[in-house]
Amino acid sequence: MTDIIRFPDELGARVRAQREALGLSKTELAQRAGKVREVVYRIERGEDVTLSSLMAVLAALGLVIRLERAGLPTMQEVAARFSLDEDEEEDEEEDDADAT
Repeated sequence: MTDIIRFPDELGARVRAQREALGLSKTELAQRAGKVREVVYRIERGEDVTLSSLMAVLAALGLVIRLERAGLPTMQEVAARFSLDEDEEEDEEEDDADAT
């Protein structure tokens, strides 16, 4: 399977999907990668990690990074990305409203 990943949160979602497909917990994946669980958590959330940590986690999942020349995203990709951001903002606003 080849995914086009343009944003850190997309990479995180792909890592999470592969981890779950393998039936691994975050702790089990971290142990296989020789990292702490926090590294897996941060990758899956699309947060900053070191390149060596990312590579170790990907290797533990049997994944590699393939670099290709990037073209501009299609209009559909842009529209999908912006609608995703709006959906996430609405969910956060609903969560905030529920908390008060």
